[in-house]
Amino acid sequence: MKLKTLQDLNHEERLNLVEETAKTFKATAREHDENITFPFDNFKVLKSIGYPALSVPKEYGGGGISLAELMKHQETIAKYDAATALSIGWHMGIIMDLGEKKTWEASKYRKVATDVIENGALINNLATEPATGSPTRGGKPETTAVKDGEFWILNGRKTFATLSPVLKYASVSATIEATGEVGDFIVDTGLEGVRIDETWNSIAMRASGSHDFIMEEVRVEADDLVSFRTPGKKDPSGWLLHIPACYLGIAKAAQTAAVKFAKSYSPNSIAGTISELPNVQEKIGRMELAVMESEAFLYSTAKQWDTANNEERKEMGPVLGAVKTSVVNKAVEIVDLAMRTVGAKSLNADDELQRHYRNVRAGLHNPPMDDMVIINLAKSAIERTEV
Repeated sequence: MKLKTLQDLNHEERLNLVEETAKTFKATAREHDENITFPFDNFKVLKSIGYPALSVPKEYGGGGISLAELMKHQETIAKYDAATALSIGWHMGIIMDLGEKKTWEASKYRKVATDVIENGALINNLATEPATGSPTRGGKPETTAVKDGEFWILNGRKTFATLSPVLKYASVSATIEATGEVGDFIVDTGLEGVRIDETWNSIAMRASGSHDFIMEEVRVEADDLVSFRTPGKKDPSGWLLHIPACYLGIAKAAQTAAVKFAKSYSPNSIAGTISELPNVQEKIGRMELAVMESEAFLYSTAKQWDTANNEERKEMGPVLGAVKTSVVNKAVEIVDLAMRTVGAKSLNADDELQRHYRNVRAGLHNPPMDDMVIINLAKSAIERTEV
């Protein structure tokens, strides 16, 4: 009998299955964090329930779920294993975005989407480099592409290659030597000349497999040049909300841990538990308020994206950036309040809160950056205000 996957279920059933699946990830989250190992089993399980195909548009045979639903799944996974959530979130968002915007030739996207649906193939965009930093700052790739007959020869190193241990496809940016243009190339990670340099040693998101992706004389087909990058304003991308969704999940995990501690901890200096103390309740209340604000902002914006047409989506850049900045900074605040609630015990290596503290700070360095968001919000306000 065919195993039921997420695509066979209704909305509520999908939410429940993802929750039940993600719960199992918590058991190994500490081990992978401490050892900087990649959670291969988590991804096998996600593939077994058809999760990677859930955000492929229906016209290509995928689940075609809404952005709002995807964000809920991502938040849920992050509550139990943040690194797994952030990692799979890149694939889920990218494969959704490519299908919606039709960025590539239809035949190329269909080939990759079919691999995702049938085999659970995973993809990520790899653009960051040691010399250029984040691509959002406008640096030109030092990775090069040279035409050789019907092929392209790629050479370069990409950093922060999240998902690298299990990627099937990498969309890499490279400077075309003959023209100086920047193109995006699809690289099958099984090609000769592709290797992973296991450099990842961050204190945050340690199980994300964000190693360096090396290409040495990698030969790809002519049609693997799938798009060109043009300087200037890019169209907004709703799928990047997977970033704040992940950090909201971390914040909720920290909140839950702190409240459980407060309800169970009873020092002999008081009659009940510390959850009855006004100073502790004040911290718990502030956490709850920040969670409520973050949920409202994240999901209202995701639903706005789902119902907007293409022209309306092009105007959503400022609000999408604002969601990321607001939710991530509130998540940092929530984890801090959780640790203040628990006290010095939260710094114990055996306590999950110190892992949440390290992981949540990674969000401050995911795109878009706070300074760029705030400047864009200022420009938006200035442009719409008449004098």
